[in-house]
Amino acid sequence: MPKTTFESLEALRSKIGQEIAVGDWTAVTQEQINLFAEATGDHQWIHLDQKRAAAESPYGTTIAHGFLTLSLIPRLMADTLQLPKAKMSVNYGLNRVRFAAPVPAGKKVRPRVTLLGIEDVPGGVQMNWKVTIEVEGSEKPACIAETIARHYTD
Repeated sequence: MPKTTFESLEALRSKIGQEIAVGDWTAVTQEQINLFAEATGDHQWIHLDQKRAAAESPYGTTIAHGFLTLSLIPRLMADTLQLPKAKMSVNYGLNRVRFAAPVPAGKKVRPRVTLLGIEDVPGGVQMNWKVTIEVEGSEKPACIAETIARHYTD
């Protein structure tokens, strides 16, 4: 699916309150889960032990860390949206995050992106987004997050 492109901030502002993009499906692999466990020190068996997860987990397999799913948002959004040119964009924070369903290892996820607001800040704009991370084949999303990013143009 091609990126949703906005040539100007005015064009983007006209979409406040609307869902503006749905990204492509991207697999979450066991290797990614293992690397995230190493990086964070979160070595719970539900993420790493495939045999035990198959036998004891209610999910029947290993699952991605919730925070791994959350950490995919910047990349998934960059793959989905082309925003007006800027010197840099930075994550500014989060307002709400919920992990509604697991992401089983090997499953695919995609972002569904709604623009909640844009406000001017020194040197650029602050954008508030609602990002829903869907899991292929699941009725419930894995993650719903209100994210805040600053897009510096000066």
